[in-house]
Amino acid sequence: MTGCTHSSSSPSAEEDAPVSFTDVTEQANLDDFQHRTGAFGEKWFPETMGSGGGFIDYNGDGRLDILLAGGGVWPKSEVDLEHALWLYRNDGNGSFTLVSEEAGLGAVEAYGFGVTVADYNNDGHSDFLLTTLNRNLLFRNEGDGTFTEVGKEAGLTAPPEWSSSAAFFDADNDGHLDLYVGNYVKWSRENDLFCSVDGKTKAYCTPEEYEGAIGRFYHNDGDGTFTEWTERAGFQSSPGKTLGVTMLDYNRDGWMDLYVANDMERNLLYENNGDGTFTERGRVSGTAYSQSGQVRAGMGTDAGIVDSTGRSTIFVGNFSREKISVFRHQRDGLFRDRSARSGVGRPGKFTLGFGLFLFDAELNGTLDLFVANGHVQPDIESIDRAVHYKQRPHLFLNNGKGRFDEMTVEQGPLADSLVARGAAYGDYDKDGDLDILVTENEGEAHLWQNRVRDQENGPNYLRVQLQGTESNRDGIGARVRIEYGEEQQERVLRTGSSYLSSIELALTFGLGGQSQVEQVTVHWPSGEVDRISAVQANQTLRIVEGEGRAAV
Repeated sequence: MTGCTHSSSSPSAEEDAPVSFTDVTEQANLDDFQHRTGAFGEKWFPETMGSGGGFIDYNGDGRLDILLAGGGVWPKSEVDLEHALWLYRNDGNGSFTLVSEEAGLGAVEAYGFGVTVADYNNDGHSDFLLTTLNRNLLFRNEGDGTFTEVGKEAGLTAPPEWSSSAAFFDADNDGHLDLYVGNYVKWSRENDLFCSVDGKTKAYCTPEEYEGAIGRFYHNDGDGTFTEWTERAGFQSSPGKTLGVTMLDYNRDGWMDLYVANDMERNLLYENNGDGTFTERGRVSGTAYSQSGQVRAGMGTDAGIVDSTGRSTIFVGNFSREKISVFRHQRDGLFRDRSARSGVGRPGKFTLGFGLFLFDAELNGTLDLFVANGHVQPDIESIDRAVHYKQRPHLFLNNGKGRFDEMTVEQGPLADSLVARGAAYGDYDKDGDLDILVTENEGEAHLWQNRVRDQENGPNYLRVQLQGTESNRDGIGARVRIEYGEEQQERVLRTGSSYLSSIELALTFGLGGQSQVEQVTVHWPSGEVDRISAVQANQTLRIVEGEGRAAV
């Protein structure tokens, strides 16, 4: 269920590659951002894990803005936290302007980790959640370019917890977005442990030393508030230590399932029972452990259709000396580990993958895999010479059959070594191809512009934006299929995925040389089905549930 295929290669120069990226961070005016950990020598566990970010159209002008979590500081830190949230407005000319203050985000105080964007109250404006070390913050978009923090009054009243990645999704298909928040471990400054590699010098601890904190599920009551339904919905059995969450409909029943990647605990596959409650099937599905039955350090995760079977494949970034996990759905809820066969296992053995997502980098109709890497121990090279603290990212190109080859270059941002954490994609410059945003721990954010559309006779594309009426306003959970000739592609519109980051809320289909799509079919969460015929390439198609289409 893919489009055009390609013969992959490993070029030595980026100009010879099938796709190239340019680092535009400085010209985009994003180079003043600095993530802070607050580290002052005590090596407290949370310092290693942040931070994330993503894309949001906060002012509704049709251009993707950028939202970044600034991290946090401790009372004894020698540096200040300039902003807990950095909101950059897209000016439409390739540059961004920092607008945290005027958007009402300048006075936010938090030790923040991740952001998740969605219109949770169906008012047509993008809201977002900031996960933190204490109380999570929900920011309601007022529609005038400002936000109001409404977490407590909206019902997010769980006790202070270290939260990581989160996802808005409609668990019961009632038209209102529910919320799953992954939690990590039960850590505080008071219970911080002494961990060491040499028995003398303190090092950052690993999650095995701490008890996990269960994730939380909040049901959207439809009036702007949530009620915690963690136990009622079937999420109470989580071992915690969650770092990544992604949504998928692996059994194609129209009800969203969740996959949860955990750090040194079994991974979880929550199957939706068709009524907004869930049954955990990680072990029986074959997605909980490695092939040898071991837990791994699961971090970023994503899922999608990467071959002609039409079945979902789940990807998970893991620790160094652990391969990237690849689980392909076979049938009847059973998955097969395809890490080695897919081609991503061996190249990922010596990297530590945090941010991870599927996207069509080349616009040829197949989903490729991007992984942002970086270690958590600054002195890892003195312990393991094969592993580095700063690491190159991976870009694995898909041959259309679920087999990936890493694209390696000697120049450009894909050759840069980073202490990467979050990663997200979005078409910020509105040229039809997908650009990449990467965040670093105690470092900068990086914006990489995709140049595949700059090529002469560059590939064609179709972008799809959804607006629900009976379904949730963003159309989260809708399944979109395009057909042309003997080819078809299918995607699910989702929030979250990757690690602590938020991808754009639009679907991009690469068409290669195809100039027209014969049919676009949208299966909405409500059960409504829209079909649009004879759609020309190189446009953004806005589809309103039950009303057909309008080009944007």
